[in-house]
Amino acid sequence: MGIINKDFFLTNETAKKLYHDFAENLPIIDYHCHLVPKMIAEDYRFEDAYDLFLGGDHYKWRQMRTFGIDEEYITGNKDRYEKWVGFCRVMPYLIGNPIYHWTALELKRYFDIDEPLSEKNAKEVWDKCNELLKRPDFSAQNLIKKSNVEVICTTDDPADDLKYHIQLREQGFSTKVLPTFRPDKLVNIEKGEFLGYIEANGIDSYEKACSWMAERIALFNDNGCRLSDHALEYVPFAVGDAKAVFDKKVKGEELTLEEIDTFKTAMLKVCAVEYTKLGWTMQLHIGALRNNNSRMFEKLGADTGFDSINDLCIAEKLSAFMNYLDTDDILPKTILYTLNPKDNYVLGTMLGNFQKGPDVSKIQFGSGWWFNDNASGMVAQMDALANLGNLGKFVGMLTDSRSFVSYPRHEYFRRILCNMIGGWVEDGLYPKDFDALKNIVEGVCYRNAKDYFKF
Repeated sequence: MGIINKDFFLTNETAKKLYHDFAENLPIIDYHCHLVPKMIAEDYRFEDAYDLFLGGDHYKWRQMRTFGIDEEYITGNKDRYEKWVGFCRVMPYLIGNPIYHWTALELKRYFDIDEPLSEKNAKEVWDKCNELLKRPDFSAQNLIKKSNVEVICTTDDPADDLKYHIQLREQGFSTKVLPTFRPDKLVNIEKGEFLGYIEANGIDSYEKACSWMAERIALFNDNGCRLSDHALEYVPFAVGDAKAVFDKKVKGEELTLEEIDTFKTAMLKVCAVEYTKLGWTMQLHIGALRNNNSRMFEKLGADTGFDSINDLCIAEKLSAFMNYLDTDDILPKTILYTLNPKDNYVLGTMLGNFQKGPDVSKIQFGSGWWFNDNASGMVAQMDALANLGNLGKFVGMLTDSRSFVSYPRHEYFRRILCNMIGGWVEDGLYPKDFDALKNIVEGVCYRNAKDYFKF
């Protein structure tokens, strides 16, 4: 038998009651993910277990490389079953790694497979999964329905025509699938893709860049968008002549770091003005050091498992940027995420500087992200938030995933949350008041996000 049982991760009696009575059956609001809208709209059918579990999952690819598996058996042209076997070989050694727990949950919840995955049962599990994947109830839309997902927010480029979101709405799909505005390609003026991007979208001046951004935000809003997302390797802040910086870039001249930050700050302000008008939430994902392996980046491109944590100091510029927006009353609802856990207390204290009614917890500390998306990382993030802010009004978990079977990560989070709170109660740090505890648990797992994003 495997590790997934009724009380998985629940180590005290209060935790068991909190999870089973209050958290277990709540719907899921997945307000940040990387699912492909086309796959949902066309109700994609998965070819095999590799396609479902390993296709595009750079978390798993990274562990396969660590185990010494050749790249041909990861992203190369080897047979899919051979790639699957390679992943199965790795699994027994991933003690303490969230991939071990996620995979066990995925196999149990969708395929009723209890046995721990290994090379020994690779063929048996492969065959069982593949047989079930032939059934119509294992299509993309039906996997979402099985998972009790109420809202999905995908991550979308401003130039996207949103046709698949429109198609899903017209289909009457029971789960809301909403776009999220991700304008990094127009903000990141220092990147090699910037000039090609503005040319492709008819942007020939700084003024046009600003008006195009506002026009696209309006289109996204008309199609249900309620969040933006910005990936920030570091927090930019500089105030200057952004138009001059744009013109200099178009001429092919090198930009200074100050000029780059000037343009980024200006474009983020353009966005913030529109977000505030529309009541959107701005997400800032801070601290990834991306594409470290240039050889593999040239071979495979971005998001293939060669990113890590940056260790820059973020507090002063983040404070200056938020204050810059707040001074003009254009700081929207904001979720701050850090990839570096050293900054948990930086963000946990930054929240309190810019809270403002009537929004409840207007500035949020985002859940443990990416390399913190594990039991220790989640507890550290929530412990920091509880110590410094208001855990009871936290908007909770998201998958940040490209996988259609990643929804048990919400279960994983809910169990960890209930176990943590249950431990505090049993240690005498909070009353055993189940009316109050129910309100907290249901809020963090579901209701706070529903209220905060106004879905």
